[in-house]
Amino acid sequence: MKYIILVAAVLISTFTFASEGDWGRTGHRATGEVAEQYLSPKAKQKIRELLNGQSLAFVSTYGDDIKSDPQYRKYSPWHYVNLEQGQTEYSEEKANPSGDLVMGIQKSISVLKDKNASKEEKSFYLKMLIHFMGDLHQPLHAGRGEDKGGNDIQVRWFGQGSNLHRVWDSEMINDFQMSYTELAESADELSKKEMKEIASGSILDWMYESKELSTKVYDSAEIGEKLGYEYMYNWFPVVHDQLQKGGIRLAKVLNEIFG
Repeated sequence: MKYIILVAAVLISTFTFASEGDWGRTGHRATGEVAEQYLSPKAKQKIRELLNGQSLAFVSTYGDDIKSDPQYRKYSPWHYVNLEQGQTEYSEEKANPSGDLVMGIQKSISVLKDKNASKEEKSFYLKMLIHFMGDLHQPLHAGRGEDKGGNDIQVRWFGQGSNLHRVWDSEMINDFQMSYTELAESADELSKKEMKEIASGSILDWMYESKELSTKVYDSAEIGEKLGYEYMYNWFPVVHDQLQKGGIRLAKVLNEIFG
């Protein structure tokens, strides 16, 4: 593991505090950067055409960038997915009628596979898919609806007021003080077997995985708890792994769409 040196750097660094949504810009861009490494030549060319040459990392924050525009407000529920208390399997019948993260990903894939969809439509949903695949791997985007995925769980982060969701969205990543390219480049070297295991499964399988991880995240802190160096040491490796998994799986989905 590469975390010993990296975490040591964190412990001697000056920490900054920022709040951004859904993995934050750095996290989303790291996921996009990882995915670029695993795209097939055919997929890379088709994506380049749809994005007018822009990289996955560059457009990865699009889903958050449009939130302030009223015409895109209907997509807000697509950034997360909640199962009802006691519900163990995902069901569209019990899902948010306005849509959720699983539906958002499925819709994006559907449009990208539609031969009759316009370039403008495909470009929009490609950028949304890139963003949503990042969200899917932030465990609290598959958290509990009653506490808004940890947003209502107030904690102290290095002495500053915060909440559990924000800690996982952005504060651990921001405080690690690495660029998205550095985060992507410092991802673990994986064997073919490990790569195959990560890329296996479906959107629902990956959602359930995040849901299971969210349970551990909820157990990792209590309301009002003071979090800092120890929490960062214990949990940032998980964040780093999730960014890498998100990138690998994003590439798999894009390769399947574009060939």
